[in-house]
Amino acid sequence: MSQHHFEVLIIGAGVSGIGMACHLKRECPGKTFAILERRQSLGGTWDLFRYPGIRSDSDMFTFGYNFRPWTGGKVLADGASIKNYVQETAQENDVARHIRYGLAVKTADWSGVDQCWTLTAEKEVSGEVATFTANFLIGCTGYYNYDQGYKPDFPGESDFKGQIVHPQHWPEDLDYAGKKVVVIGSGATAITLVPTMAEKAAHVTMLQRSPTYLMPLPSTDKVSLFLQKVLPARVAYRITRARNIAISRFLFQRSRKSPNTMRRLFLGIIKRQVDGKADMRHFTPDYNPWDQRLCVVKDGDLFRALKADKASIATDRIEQFTETGIRLTSGEELAADIIVPAIGLDIQMLGGIRPRVDGEEVAMRDKVIYKSVMVEGVPNAGMIFGYTNISWTLKVDIAAEYLCRLMNLMDQRGIHTVVARDTENSRGDDTILGSLNAGYIRRADDRLPRQGTKGPWKSTQNYLEDVKILRFEPIEDGYLEFDGIRSHASDRAPSGFLRPLRSALFGA
Repeated sequence: MSQHHFEVLIIGAGVSGIGMACHLKRECPGKTFAILERRQSLGGTWDLFRYPGIRSDSDMFTFGYNFRPWTGGKVLADGASIKNYVQETAQENDVARHIRYGLAVKTADWSGVDQCWTLTAEKEVSGEVATFTANFLIGCTGYYNYDQGYKPDFPGESDFKGQIVHPQHWPEDLDYAGKKVVVIGSGATAITLVPTMAEKAAHVTMLQRSPTYLMPLPSTDKVSLFLQKVLPARVAYRITRARNIAISRFLFQRSRKSPNTMRRLFLGIIKRQVDGKADMRHFTPDYNPWDQRLCVVKDGDLFRALKADKASIATDRIEQFTETGIRLTSGEELAADIIVPAIGLDIQMLGGIRPRVDGEEVAMRDKVIYKSVMVEGVPNAGMIFGYTNISWTLKVDIAAEYLCRLMNLMDQRGIHTVVARDTENSRGDDTILGSLNAGYIRRADDRLPRQGTKGPWKSTQNYLEDVKILRFEPIEDGYLEFDGIRSHASDRAPSGFLRPLRSALFGA
């Protein structure tokens, strides 16, 4: 058994882990660190998913890291391009050599006596066990199970004579040319798969239990391309990034404040897109905008496939699978050679690791999250968790910056331990994912940590507010204990309104 010690251990080499490591190199240049990655390649989501048409569901000008601009005019990038961007970022910032591949972390134990974390990780190829110790632990594993996606046991599933293919485990050699395909689901994966597969398949049917709000978005940003021609590249990037953040925030906030108005807006846009060639009942959800995520339709490709009769939508429930397809509760039967259940993720925190503090297992459901970056009562540990209503990476950057600020303060003052304490019993009922009521979130209620009802325990999902809190407000706010002593709230106020706003829109 080999053993290694680092000042910081990062679990996961996806978008979050690479972002955290880059900020460490830039802001804590003297620290030793390693990234433990279970897979044989970096990229996380963008290495795992290989289904046709896999792409970003957020615009790349806000999805890219704030320290490395996404260039070009492409708004929605394909999975391979995103993985390449993350890989180049890791190489340019000299973090690629710090990744230890093929290591599945099995245990994570904090010792108050030793004031450090001990992790055991198994090399999946050989079965050899390695032990790592660290002063600080940062989880960058996302929030879903990489081993399996969610799939219920459908009635009659064993009777189906065709192929059932889950998007999370897409076969490289799957041939769907000239075949009838049914994609079950109406989320981002289904919205991407249907028009892409329709290019080769005989016909693709999207079977949904209920509709989703859709928004067509061009894959190329002509305004950004123009700005890149007339302005320095970094200036053009900052302007485009600021504009896209502002638009995303506006759509989300207006959906919360005036749901009926935004409902009419979104449905009006879709009505023009389908141009009378599809029943609007398939596009009219029974919930308010942004109660679930808004799905982006690249260049309106789904609507084109529907109008060309290459694809269709069925809104119904499954009665059972048959030998040749799916029978719906309405009695209609959908013929299929291939069925793709694109019906959500299996939520999993910290890659399935169950951390222990002084021998006691941390039950995430019983914990509240501090500033969305630390788990209450868990010492010397951070968690990078992105946004659900705008680009994930916007939160990655500012959360990583905060953790670097925290570790630098501890080093400057010779502090060994830090832990967030909820002495006011602020725990609420909402999970860290907020008020979204998607099925995959409801199914994971027993696994997700909670957010509080007030103060730093409440997750706002508001980028501008989080920039103020994480980038500018003092570390010592009265909620953190340093070496067992509760910090006193600093009297130093945030640096006004304009500086956080300017920083949020145009970068640090």
